[in-house]
Amino acid sequence: MKAWVYLENDIFLSAKAFGKSGTFFGELVFNTSMTGYQEIISDPSYAGQFIVFSMPEIGIVGTNDEDNESKEIFASGVLMRELSPTFSNYRAKQSLEEYFKKHSKIGIYELDTRFLVKMIRDFGNLRAVISTEISNKEELKTLLENSGKIEDFNFVKEVSTKKPYVHKQGVWNGKSFNKAKKSVKKVAVIDYGVKMNILNELVELGLEVKVFPYDTKAKELIELYKNGEIHGVFLSNGPGEPKILKNEIAELKKLIEAKIPMLGICLGHQLLSNAFGYETYKMKFGQHGANHPVINLENKSVEITAQNHNYNVPENLCEVAIITHRNLFGDNVEGVRYKHYPIISVQHHPESSSGPHESKYIFKEFLNLM
Repeated sequence: MKAWVYLENDIFLSAKAFGKSGTFFGELVFNTSMTGYQEIISDPSYAGQFIVFSMPEIGIVGTNDEDNESKEIFASGVLMRELSPTFSNYRAKQSLEEYFKKHSKIGIYELDTRFLVKMIRDFGNLRAVISTEISNKEELKTLLENSGKIEDFNFVKEVSTKKPYVHKQGVWNGKSFNKAKKSVKKVAVIDYGVKMNILNELVELGLEVKVFPYDTKAKELIELYKNGEIHGVFLSNGPGEPKILKNEIAELKKLIEAKIPMLGICLGHQLLSNAFGYETYKMKFGQHGANHPVINLENKSVEITAQNHNYNVPENLCEVAIITHRNLFGDNVEGVRYKHYPIISVQHHPESSSGPHESKYIFKEFLNLM
């Protein structure tokens, strides 16, 4: 199947496609991870984006039922240099091509992804349209110009759970998922697009985990906290521009004033910053990969972390929070502890095990806060 790619800087490319046919819109971001493509593709935080892999060949280990970070693929699609024609791994259940057909998503290959990564690095994230139906450049250009920008959409309501549920599964031990331990505390997770392995890590810690929709009112959670039915709130990762989530930010302000212990990761980290009155900003091309060094400023150790974000908190957040972590690639703020509140947050993903375990202490810090 053939496909055509038009970028907003007037670059026009042709490639081969697999998965679902049709016309798709999104923002190009590159990911520098060398492993873990299934977890990346199934991360809800990629909603509205095309993932460009810098790793030249994708699909080598196939896909399985355990490594998904969500039940669906919310990314607009995936671009790669080569699609592996075969896969080999003892855990694999199906090929990447079959996986994309199952989830009705498009994949593009036989592209010069080195060229694309360098272009994104130089010009920033670019809007794109990919089509297996339309080969006319001008027609694709018009379609892209009439499509909305990623910062105009609330993707969180697309990826969040529709109703509360209890998560009882621990981490993968190599053969199966660990069963929930006897709970020491109860935590409410606000699902802005939560990754499965975050929930697994919270359960592994000995927490009773209940997941709530993104638009859950603060009043409900405050009442649960006062009654001892929860001991803290976790704010999940998620997609899109944090500043457009005005209602969610307003509810977070109420949780902050109630002085409920909280941990925010990725979008949760950004929303907390906005709730404290410090607006997030969009980075040139974001940080996406499993190989980003982050320094813990409190003990001077360096952690190799997984990252997936286009937005970041501002430097002047230090007025209300102690900066605990910095990214050594861009020197941007990676983690904070709020000065007068039992709240911590980080931009990177401690559950993603790229270190593989050196950032997981953050979950224990959350337990200590509670």
